[in-house]
Amino acid sequence: MRALTIPARCLAIFLLPLALTACFESDESRPTSFIEDSNDANQPVPANYKAEVVAFMHTYLNNPVGVHEASVAEPVQRTVGGRVRYVVCVRFAERQSDGSYREPRDRALLFVGGRLDRIVQNTGELCAGAVYAAFPELEKMTR
Repeated sequence: MRALTIPARCLAIFLLPLALTACFESDESRPTSFIEDSNDANQPVPANYKAEVVAFMHTYLNNPVGVHEASVAEPVQRTVGGRVRYVVCVRFAERQSDGSYREPRDRALLFVGGRLDRIVQNTGELCAGAVYAAFPELEKMTR
């Protein structure tokens, strides 16, 4: 009886990685978004985008207190990865652990189906030509 359990365990050990690779199989047809989306240009305008940006930045930043020079641009449609998305550009300077501040930097937040989906750190063309307005809500964040 004991002789049968050892080979069965060995077989399981060898087959487990094979079975797990099926879970990580790449499928180019899957969207890169966390939210179910489509490629149509009829994306809804993110109605409550400022509140969603503040809520997201509160968790994204290591220290959400003391953000300076915060500004935000109105949502605009851009093609990102071959899909139409609303993009909201945000510029801010965050407080560092030593109390100093970095130069203000831009981030692009992508919206799918009217909801915040993800952040893009290297904004490149996404925020080119963005017209920023003051964003005091981001500067008033607390822990």
